Amino acid sequence: SSAEVKCSLCVVGIQALAEMNRWREVLSWVLQYYHVPEHLPPKVLELCILLYSKVREPQVMLEVGSSWLRDQTNKSLPEYGSLLELYLLHVLLPLGRFEGAEELVRGCGVIDSERQLAFLGAICESRCQWTQREEMLSAAEEQQDAAPETVLGALSQKLLTLLTLLRRALRSVSSHFYLLPYKKMLLATFLLYLVVVRLDPASPTSLPFIYKLVQLFRQAWAAVFSPIRRPPIQD
Repeated sequence: SSAEVKCSLCVVGIQALAEMNRWREVLSWVLQYYHVPEHLPPKVLELCILLYSKVREPQVMLEVGSSWLRDQTNKSLPEYGSLLELYLLHVLLPLGRFEGAEELVRGCGVIDSERQLAFLGAICESRCQWTQREEMLSAAEEQQDAAPETVLGALSQKLLTLLTLLRRALRSVSSHFYLLPYKKMLLATFLLYLVVVRLDPASPTSLPFIYKLVQLFRQAWAAVFSPIRRPPIQD
């Protein structure tokens, strides 16, 4: 019949769009020919649910599947039970719509009680898994929030220890510096001056600098030693 040919062509079109990675256009393209979700053939609805579940976009089929399953005409179809199970497992439960799933199962009168209990058990199990997953995510987020504070505390402690060691080192250097004799200090200063400035004592241009340095050395010598204990200075 023309309806079967139309359904077959839509199935081929869905597969072609999926292979071209144009799955976002599938539902709108199908509804161009069937206009409302309730008129979708079971095979087309099944492919749409599986496609959007595979690409992790089950929310696209949320309203479409609900409208199709609540239609009284579709409830008389032999594929209704399998599509109801497919909609529960691939749309409602992955989205955490547990109350809506229970309402849909309890309000469905076309499936027997045994299958209804099986659906309710699957919903309860999925709810428990969802709760455990949420608790694990919450605990992981709390650990991530506490991690920067722990790292900051460790860095502060290391910085404090480093500053303490630096202060002790500076105290030790300063104590050794004050214990050095003035004569050695002045001699070291003179040698350092010659090394840094690269002054040649034999050069005539360096004589004024050497003369000033000798004068400073004499003044420091006179200030340190008393006239009685002052040793002779030779030019």
